[in-house]
Amino acid sequence: MKICITSQGDNLDSDVDPRFGRCKYFIFVDTDTLEFEATQNPNLEAMGGAGIQSGQLVAGKQVKAVVTGNVGPNAFQTLQTAGIDIITGVSGSVKEAIEKYNKGEVKPTQSPSVSSKYGLPGNQANR
Repeated sequence: MKICITSQGDNLDSDVDPRFGRCKYFIFVDTDTLEFEATQNPNLEAMGGAGIQSGQLVAGKQVKAVVTGNVGPNAFQTLQTAGIDIITGVSGSVKEAIEKYNKGEVKPTQSPSVSSKYGLPGNQANR
């Protein structure tokens, strides 16, 4: 099964990025084989709309689930509309996140975990 994990680096040993829309990398991984593709997030520095644009990018990869630290309301709605499970509150390495997902230790959320504009530099919620 193909899932997406937000990451601070381009490999499975990298830490899960706590942001979705403005994460550094998206790791698209086959949970059975651990074959993966790391894609640098083109929306990292976006002035606005990062959550929606990132959601559209991820939906285009036809993943079953997104595993991340947090997701805002715009990204949540974009991913949910695409039929993608959204799993928040995940930390540690990407490899650990995959293991937790495979073991069923993480469950989809039913609502955004942060407010709009969470990932913007200088936002008080980031500190």
